[in-house]
Amino acid sequence: MIRKFCLTLLVLIAATSPASAKEWAQKMFSAKTHDFGHVARGAKTEFAFELQNLYEEDVHIAAVRTSCGCTTPTITKEWLKTWEKGSILATFNTRSFQGDRKATITVVIDKPYYAEVQLNVSGYIHADVDFQPGSVNFGEVPEGEPLEQRVTVTRNGVTNWTITDVQSANENLEVELSEPMRQAGRVTYQMVVRLKDSTPAGYIQDSLMLVTNDRNLPQVPIAVEGRVVPPLTVSPSSLFVGEVAPGQTVTKQLVIRAKSPFRIINIACEDGAFQFKVSDQARAVHLIPVVFTAPASPGEIKSTIEIQTDLPSGGVATCMARGNVKEGAGQISLKPVTK
Repeated sequence: MIRKFCLTLLVLIAATSPASAKEWAQKMFSAKTHDFGHVARGAKTEFAFELQNLYEEDVHIAAVRTSCGCTTPTITKEWLKTWEKGSILATFNTRSFQGDRKATITVVIDKPYYAEVQLNVSGYIHADVDFQPGSVNFGEVPEGEPLEQRVTVTRNGVTNWTITDVQSANENLEVELSEPMRQAGRVTYQMVVRLKDSTPAGYIQDSLMLVTNDRNLPQVPIAVEGRVVPPLTVSPSSLFVGEVAPGQTVTKQLVIRAKSPFRIINIACEDGAFQFKVSDQARAVHLIPVVFTAPASPGEIKSTIEIQTDLPSGGVATCMARGNVKEGAGQISLKPVTK
C-alpha cells in the first residue's frame, strides 16, 4: 500500500500544476499563519513556523523572502534529514514600523524537488507603548540558580494608564511592579521578572501578558526567553544515523559538556549495533565517536544511549538514537516515512 501511495505522489509532482505539486512541502509545516495581535513598540516579537521532514530524502530550504519590511524571515536550519525539525523565524520589526501590518513570507525549497510555501503574519504595533529592553532575556542560567531581569515599560500620550495585572502560564516566573511614575503625557513602570531556582532544565520561550485599564489596548505581551542549563549536556539530544543499508557502517559524534572537567565512566546502549570510543581523561568537553553498524534485518532503529560520569550532581544524561535500516537505502523517491 505504501509503495502504491509513493508512486501516486511522484506522478502528482511530475504531472500537475506547481500549485498542486507543492502540497508535499506544505504538509511539513505545522502552521502557515500567525497573528501577533497587539504589540508594543520595541517589543521583541517573533514566531517560529515549524516544519518537519516527513520524507526519506533530505530537504533543502534554499531561500526565504518577504512582501513587507515589517517582517524579517530567517531560516534556522537549511538541510533537514528524515524526521529532523527546523523553522522559519518571523521577526516583527517593532522599532521601525507601527500600526496594522501584514506580510507574506515565501519559503523556497529546491531539494529533493522545487516548491514554494507561503506563510502569513499580521499584527498591530503600538507606537505609544514602549519596552526597554524589548524582551526579558535570561540568557543561559545554570540549573538551580535564581536570576532576575528588569524592564522599563512606558506609555506615552496619557497619564491615567494603569497596569492592573501581569499574567503568565509559567509558574517558574515571578513579577514585581514598581509604583507608576506619572509625568506630563507619560506613565512609566519598572518591572522586575524573576526566574525561580526550581526551574527545570530546558529552553524558556514564554511571554508575560500585561493587563491594563485601556479598553483599546487591554493586554500587551512581552516575550520571555532563556535557557536553564543542566550540569551535563549532550548534543545532539537526538542522534540520527540516517537511512542505511543492512551491514552498512556509519560514524556520528556526540558532544558532552559540563562547566568543569569530568570523566566519562560508562556509555551504555541496549542496542549492540552502537559502539563508543571513550577517553578516561577529565575534560569539560568530550567528543565521543559513535559507530553504528546496521544489522542484517531491515527495520526502524530507536535506542536510548545513557552517559554516566563522575560529576557529583546531575552526572547522568541520555540521548535518543534513531534511524532506518532498509534495502536499497539512498534511492530518490520522495517517500513519506512512518513512525
